[in-house]
Amino acid sequence: MNIADLPDFDPAEYLKTEEDIAAYLTCILEENDASLLASALGDIAKSRGMTEMAKSSGITREALYKALRPNAQPRFDTISKVCNALGVQLSVSPIVKPSVIV
Repeated sequence: MNIADLPDFDPAEYLKTEEDIAAYLTCILEENDASLLASALGDIAKSRGMTEMAKSSGITREALYKALRPNAQPRFDTISKVCNALGVQLSVSPIVKPSVIV
């Protein structure tokens, strides 16, 4: 078996609850990559239905597809509206630095 024989992985199939979504976003945020966050929000929006997400967020469906595609750089207000529509919020925690043993 080679990689081409493997089925495509679609994270949207596994994002059933707000807890699933929150755990997924937490892992994505740890990567500190804005385009990865946009792509992950796109996965989540697909899991909920882009039309429904557009209605809930107040953003047109076309604008959502554009803002949440891989390598997109969405504005923070777009991210905030999408998170609100998904029923999740972003949170902040201090960066834990390894302790130095002297």
